[in-house]
Amino acid sequence: MSNPVSRYLRVPYLLEQLACAQHPQTLAQLAQRLDLPKTTLMRTLQSLVESGLVVQAPNERGYVLGPRATQLALATLRTPHFSRSSRAILMQLVRELGETCNLTALEGDEIRYLERVETSQLLRLKMDVGIHVPLHCTASGKLMLASMEPAHRAQVLDRIRLERHTPRTLTGRAQLEAELDGIRRRGLGMDREEFVLGMVAVAVPVLDARGRVIAAVACHGPTARTSMDFLLESVPVLKQAAIDMGRALGDETVLW
Repeated sequence: MSNPVSRYLRVPYLLEQLACAQHPQTLAQLAQRLDLPKTTLMRTLQSLVESGLVVQAPNERGYVLGPRATQLALATLRTPHFSRSSRAILMQLVRELGETCNLTALEGDEIRYLERVETSQLLRLKMDVGIHVPLHCTASGKLMLASMEPAHRAQVLDRIRLERHTPRTLTGRAQLEAELDGIRRRGLGMDREEFVLGMVAVAVPVLDARGRVIAAVACHGPTARTSMDFLLESVPVLKQAAIDMGRALGDETVLW
């Protein structure tokens, strides 16, 4: 960081370190990785904490990205160019699979529908872009929970209510944690009529250039017409769509 111009990159470099880290980062760790004096770094961190871009992890000596950083990431996913690209990808996916497909992302402690293309079939679930759905009983939500580091996941599960939406909703913490461990291994989220009775869904991760899960591509359909077996057979097609989403995002101007 000795280059005079590089001081203007301290904030994005710092945010990048926090975004890539698997655990809260201490002042000493960040100072070493960024080659900055601790006093200088502390002033920067204090400013970022005040702005909401960074938060000090509760009960831990370290820093993590804050809610405003999440809002900036979501803003990138909602840019007009990426929105057009993602919708085109979803339209092709719906033509191939015949069922409704969505692009979703984590927002706070819920899942937000960023883009959605519905099937032309008369029997379908009506949901609007921008709507929020729970984490613990949706394919995208469970995928996002499973992708979190254990400490982060535990904090989120401590905050949310494991509300029962159908007889199949997992409302026990231990049972849900076991399900999330399996999803993490498979890299695939499933909703077996856990959010809406008579609807099944699968979700696969959208990764950024650094391999971080930033969104999900999901497909759902009514059990009167489709099955979990069909959706699981469609996973390779969904994964290709997720790769295409990641490439489209790579064309965007991102902050870190």
